[in-house]
Amino acid sequence: MPDLSKTVFLDFEASSLDKQGYPIEVAWVFANGEEESHLIKPAEAWTDWDVKAGRVHGISREQLNAEGEPLDEVAQRMVSVLTGRALYATAPSWDGKWLSKLLRTAGLPRHALRLEDTEMAHRRIMREVLRDARIPADLHRSIMQDILAQAQRRDDELGPAAHRALADARREQRLWLDIRRRVEEAAARSQQGGIDTPQTVGQAR
Repeated sequence: MPDLSKTVFLDFEASSLDKQGYPIEVAWVFANGEEESHLIKPAEAWTDWDVKAGRVHGISREQLNAEGEPLDEVAQRMVSVLTGRALYATAPSWDGKWLSKLLRTAGLPRHALRLEDTEMAHRRIMREVLRDARIPADLHRSIMQDILAQAQRRDDELGPAAHRALADARREQRLWLDIRRRVEEAAARSQQGGIDTPQTVGQAR
């Protein structure tokens, strides 16, 4: 089974999605529930600001200047805590951009941390559980597709993302845990007397 201290879900909020945008908040949640959240005080050269984005995440420039942590401290903390972990984000191209900007501005190597798409985390845990349970490989795809569809429908019922880093990272961690639970239950049923079909997997909510 996976080491829950090695799997981490990360999310950034940013000043805007423009070329000059910059990270203003970062949070991460380990699969085991450990979590951190940091507001980031902008560098002097970071001046871009999208008013519409501000209305979405609800963070003001005044709040960042008053409550934000120095960006080099946030970057150092991330490298210290997250190096060697499997880091996942729902939008790794965007989150990777903010991560890169934060690390580079802090004078740290960009490749100190690497992000992957959260979908990779979902598929990896399902493959691992099915493999360990000795489910025939030709059934993996259909079982995985059904579990993903069921878990995604349940996640959709929660409504849109909160657009705050910690809340969104927590949501991704909960989705991953739900997928892990579903595939473990499917594997257990198969070991107790028969291989699950996509229909029987889908009955588990």
